[in-house]
Amino acid sequence: MARKTPEINGGSMADIAFLLLIFFLVATTMDIDTGLSRQMPPYNPDAVENDDQIKERNVYVVLINSNDQILVEGRQMNVRDIREAAKEFIVNPQDKVNLPEKRPVEIDFLGERMVSKGIISLQNDRGTSYGMYIKVQNELIAAYNEVREEVSMREFGQHYEDLLEDKKDAIKEYYPQIISEAEPKNIGGGN
Repeated sequence: MARKTPEINGGSMADIAFLLLIFFLVATTMDIDTGLSRQMPPYNPDAVENDDQIKERNVYVVLINSNDQILVEGRQMNVRDIREAAKEFIVNPQDKVNLPEKRPVEIDFLGERMVSKGIISLQNDRGTSYGMYIKVQNELIAAYNEVREEVSMREFGQHYEDLLEDKKDAIKEYYPQIISEAEPKNIGGGN
């Protein structure tokens, strides 16, 4: 004799289990890994050299090896010194020949300005620690933020964060944040 599944008010145990499953799927929240909140810089065809070559003076190479040592333009540097060095590269206030070239650009609210062709290239070894990579990246972003804050105070008399979006966009055009993050390499003996 076959055993029957008990029914409760016209439904079976399987129906109840199915309804419970649906309830838990709908009621359960899932954590979503978000990663780093970063936006890619907008495409700027004027920033690309005509012959597809970027001059060496326009690239600021920051390398972190597998021992978490930082080499900026081939010289060892401490993480606390990166911000000021990057700011000098970004602004090139004295138009030094070893720092990035500039090109004239008409910018809303600011008029014609000489905008840097500089690119910061952040490179790391496969053995670089995540913590050091983030510290260096934060210092580079802070350099751009400080430069933008200084221009905001000088040009508009307001903190950058207090500006309306169109004025923020003008400052971003004046000092575009261009950080190229290369694939990790085996440079310093890392695996």
